[in-house]
Amino acid sequence: MKLGRWFVPVVGGLAFVYLLVPIVYIFVFSFNDAGRTNLEWRGFTWDNWANPCGAPAVCESLANSLQVGIVATLIATALGTCIALGLVRYKFRFRKLTDVLIILPLATPEVVLGASLLAQFLNLGWELGYWTIVIAHTVFCMSFVIVTVRARVSSLDPRLEEAAADLYASPRLAFWKVTFPLLLPGIVAAALLSFAMSFDDFIITNFNSGNFQTFPKFIYVSATRGIPAQANMIGSAMFIVALLVVIIGQIISYRKKKQLEKV
Repeated sequence: MKLGRWFVPVVGGLAFVYLLVPIVYIFVFSFNDAGRTNLEWRGFTWDNWANPCGAPAVCESLANSLQVGIVATLIATALGTCIALGLVRYKFRFRKLTDVLIILPLATPEVVLGASLLAQFLNLGWELGYWTIVIAHTVFCMSFVIVTVRARVSSLDPRLEEAAADLYASPRLAFWKVTFPLLLPGIVAAALLSFAMSFDDFIITNFNSGNFQTFPKFIYVSATRGIPAQANMIGSAMFIVALLVVIIGQIISYRKKKQLEKV
């Protein structure tokens, strides 16, 4: 009994430590006084954090990834939210087939999806670059948005919208005043997931980017000669920002919950 009581916490703790080891490594070596390579510890320095653009092309590739991620997220979130609403609220022909087509990009290996999109772009005669990456990222991010927002739409109580209609609200006013605020947490969660998937993607980007360089591509190319410490610094900063977003979201949810309990 005692062994069983300690087994799950110990194994869970070891798994958690195992997941954090790469993050700790990146964070520690972001302070490394690196030379040509950042594989060996040479001493502590603040220079990498004070000058994150010290390595050639690192900030340019970061800006490219941020730009692609933001544009793809906005398009995928807008289209995915509309599709999720349509799938839940309306009945139409080939609805089940639509569900399969939505799940298909999630189940398809990224190599297959990236190669298929590349073939389409080449057949259309499009030049590979910024817009082909945006389209490719929108395609696979949209499925994540639809699945996330659809779960939120399914959980809404339709009587709230009916109550708004009873109070002489038009369908448009009822949507913006009642439905949209209730959907907003799900939409924000879907957008954050979409941005993370876009910013992190390498395989699909590598197929469809041409000479356009994103941050994951920069890391991959730099790995052959040693990833610069500035890349470790940017990765650490992104992790800290994501952690802060999660913490702030949890604090806001906790305060809202407490306010509702008081009411």
